[in-house]
Amino acid sequence: MKQYTQQDMVRIAKRENNTKRSYLVVNRLQGKHIPVKGTDALDVFDALAEKLKNTYYNEKILIAGFAETATAIGARLAVTLGSYYIQTTREPIEGVDYLYFTESHSHATEQKLVKNDIDRIIGSIDRIVFAEDEVTTGNTIMKIIEIIEKTYDKKIKFSVASLLNGMNKEYLAKYKDKGIDIHYLVKTQHDTYTDIADSFKGDGEYIERDISPVAFSETAFSENYTNTRRICESVDYDTACKGLAEYIYGEIKPDRTDSVLVIGTEEFMYPAVYTAKALNDKGINAVTHSTTRSPIAVSREEIYPVHKRYELASFYDDERTTFIYDLKKYDKVIVITDSKNDSPAGRYTLINALRSVGNDNITIYRWCKDERK
Repeated sequence: MKQYTQQDMVRIAKRENNTKRSYLVVNRLQGKHIPVKGTDALDVFDALAEKLKNTYYNEKILIAGFAETATAIGARLAVTLGSYYIQTTREPIEGVDYLYFTESHSHATEQKLVKNDIDRIIGSIDRIVFAEDEVTTGNTIMKIIEIIEKTYDKKIKFSVASLLNGMNKEYLAKYKDKGIDIHYLVKTQHDTYTDIADSFKGDGEYIERDISPVAFSETAFSENYTNTRRICESVDYDTACKGLAEYIYGEIKPDRTDSVLVIGTEEFMYPAVYTAKALNDKGINAVTHSTTRSPIAVSREEIYPVHKRYELASFYDDERTTFIYDLKKYDKVIVITDSKNDSPAGRYTLINALRSVGNDNITIYRWCKDERK
């Protein structure tokens, strides 16, 4: 298994209009903000999974992936361990109760877990492992751990697994005192990150949303759809993602000379990463990244991670602003979403952004249960 370094993954960017934390750690191998081969993203996630595999082999585990950036990481850990999986979410779900908590440094602070599902499974698991892309202080995870401990009588063990860990000695000691295991691939030092972020000019290209109506191709695919905002069996989810990837491959029939971009939408990342990996396995040059709520400042400096920002309407909520970064021309573009929103606003803005750099072969795959039937 490859050993990763900070240089392999970490790039520092400026957060826009965030007074609580001016920098953002952009992971160039994660498949969120920067396009990356699906194979490369899953290799990183699998390296983290290896650190858990032999540690908790005799325990029943629930992996909880943090929205939005760690949903694919958590899903992959769960698939590799054969455990239960659930993600936190900021999306509304009808007819459920929530465990609420917040991320104080984030642009979208409210997070929640579906309490009904935790109620159902809490008596049959030994440990909850929280999956993150990066842990800086651990305060957010500690908040949800304390909420779970106050809500349930059963003694549950907790762990944290992240690609990057920037916790200092004080925060590490807090976790050690509570008996919470911490696993990570790369240790980071955040002391200089604010100064690095502040040194960039933020003079990149900022493209406003273009909501002009445009024709688009959208295919609905509901077979074995799995909503990971609810607890699921990771084995079933893996099978479902495989079926989706095979369906898309059969639909687009890519040539080995084709370049393909697979885009996920906000929290819905893993199916896009998985599909890109499936295409890579067939010898196709496929990369993946996702739309995001994160308003990152862009800059022209060559060493800066993102240079051009496209403002979009969310696929899930017309009133929500989302973004995608550094688009370029591909032979085929695949967008995979589980949005049930019938409004075309989000589609228009993304398709217009893609077309502005020369993409004309764009297909949207909506993988969700169509409850209108």
